[in-house]
Amino acid sequence: MSETMNLNQVPATIPLRRALWTGRIMSAFVVIALVADGAIQLLAPEQIASILQEAGFAMGLTRVVGPIILACAILYAIPATAVLGAILVTGFLGGAICAHIRIGELGSPPELISLLLGATTWGGLYLRDPRIRAILPLVH
Repeated sequence: MSETMNLNQVPATIPLRRALWTGRIMSAFVVIALVADGAIQLLAPEQIASILQEAGFAMGLTRVVGPIILACAILYAIPATAVLGAILVTGFLGGAICAHIRIGELGSPPELISLLLGATTWGGLYLRDPRIRAILPLVH
């Protein structure tokens, strides 16, 4: 790897403009999914009552988890705080995956969705943020 790395370096097969827009679309999908989840937690917790109960969580936690999810989404959506947001989203989704493993739902749809959403979080950030591409070069 060379000492001086171009911060706008993306894989040669993807033009910079297309990579940027692909990253924005992927990131928007993540933000929409998180906002929808946070809104359901706050506005319609009865919709997810059975899921929470199966996972061993109290219904009252929706008042705590909902704002956390929304804060993660906001931090991820703002370019200046997107890296912090991605770290927090990853932590939240890791906890969701762990909860499903704990109750014996290895490979369940919610677990796979959490895994995919986490990968999309970092994939979108990688494509839209040259700082991430600089520290995680996928091509030489």
